[in-house]
Amino acid sequence: MCQNNELQIGREAVRRNAGGCLLRNVHGGFTLIEIIIVVVIISIAAAIVVPMMSSAGSLQIRSAANMIAADLEYAKSMAISRARKYSVEFDKTAETYRILDQNGAPIDHPVRKGSKYVIDFKNDGRLDRVDLADANFDGTSKVTFNYLGSPSNGSGSDLLNTGTVTLRSETAVKEVRVEPVTGFISVSN
Repeated sequence: MCQNNELQIGREAVRRNAGGCLLRNVHGGFTLIEIIIVVVIISIAAAIVVPMMSSAGSLQIRSAANMIAADLEYAKSMAISRARKYSVEFDKTAETYRILDQNGAPIDHPVRKGSKYVIDFKNDGRLDRVDLADANFDGTSKVTFNYLGSPSNGSGSDLLNTGTVTLRSETAVKEVRVEPVTGFISVSN
């Protein structure tokens, strides 16, 4: 009835057997079009992911600057609400800072129960691309807020004239400033 013929269509060889049934032989491999489509998809994904990875340092420095500003505000609000002196002390060498009570002891962290309020840039994965380059509060690395929220230098006796914390990453430099008298805290662009 049917002839035993073979017809080649793309990757598929179609033939009929002696009983008239269709038999298909599929040959392995990919067409050039399929390979090009896969390469284009991988290229698009790489174009999206690579800039995200390279901007991690700029995201971290922005986050670190905002975090320092928030922690300075926290120390200032604690001083005002409790009518006691609270300080923030920076250690450039260890790349840490901590919030201290009027006796100079680190306060308890309000969120991480059971731990002290110490921020460590080197060991925090969120901040590991950021360097604590400098902290200068009239020649000291410590700023103290009084019951009015006014900042003073590390000794706690003289009102602050200038106060800055400088952060560096591979791509950017940010500065957190504490204004004299008012204690207004700002982050530079």
